Amino acid sequence: MSETTTVKSENIVDIQNLKMYFPVRRGLLKRKIGDVKALDNVSISIKPGETLGLVGESGCGKTTMGRCILRLYKPTEGKIIFDGNDISEYSDHDLRHTRRDMAIIFQDPYSSLNPRKNSGTIVGEPLLIHKLTKSKKEYDERVAELFIMSGLSPDMTDRYPHEFSGGQRQRLSVARALAGDPSLIVCDEPISALDVSMQAQILNLLQELQVKHGRLSYLFISHDLMAVQYISHRIAVMYLGKIVEMSASADLYAHTLHPYSQALLSAQPVPDPVIEATRKRIILTGDVPTPLNPPSGCSFHPRCFMAKPECSVETPQLRDTGNGHMVACHCV
Repeated sequence: MSETTTVKSENIVDIQNLKMYFPVRRGLLKRKIGDVKALDNVSISIKPGETLGLVGESGCGKTTMGRCILRLYKPTEGKIIFDGNDISEYSDHDLRHTRRDMAIIFQDPYSSLNPRKNSGTIVGEPLLIHKLTKSKKEYDERVAELFIMSGLSPDMTDRYPHEFSGGQRQRLSVARALAGDPSLIVCDEPISALDVSMQAQILNLLQELQVKHGRLSYLFISHDLMAVQYISHRIAVMYLGKIVEMSASADLYAHTLHPYSQALLSAQPVPDPVIEATRKRIILTGDVPTPLNPPSGCSFHPRCFMAKPECSVETPQLRDTGNGHMVACHCV
């Protein structure tokens, strides 16, 4: 095993100045012509037992963030400190031991499950990989326990993924994620492929599991702002590979500071028709800039309704405006 760097931290995850650049190559010789800056100097943390919601437009870097934390991608720069250990330079061998403590729930529960394996084998596979059971009896009992924890009947272990409904398949994904008894689960759009009633059930299930396990933490990635508000303790808003605002969930929705966050929230429909009819809408102009060649200064300034001359020159840094409410904006 390579040398391990241990860092004292009260957080389960500490991301420090993380950059994830994907090289773009063209031509017969595959000459590099630039980088897609999927993540550009991002710093966040997640406490034990906390849910951090991550929101933003498609292509802003949310999924890349989750995959970097799990070290499915090796970051270009920066540190990923997981449970006190800097895993950003871990080898595949070292990561094999660490990944027992982390898991992911994917967006599409059908494509993320092996159609050739029955559900019991799918859920029990992490138990075999990490050698968490000592006998066939213990293995079967643990698989049955995981099914019950996820709201499924143990009698379903012989069924294949296509024999489950969409909501049941996502419960199956939850059971598989819980198999290693992880301290962190990355939830990458886990409810977007489900109908509304099933979305609520999965959100409630995740909350119940967090209460039961105590130290279980989530990075909850979603476009659904109402779902993020419901399940998250804190929320980070991402735009073009950068965190532009971050605060406690209630504070972000009650006192939205960044103009991009305000535009996102104004686009979220409200069930009350009276409030919806009188609500102010913020319509952003222009197209989302490419991460291959992001704008100078504040990356949001070409579309911002509050932009000042300095916004196109100087990059704003995240600063605390009080009570841990962080914002990166010259106009706030």
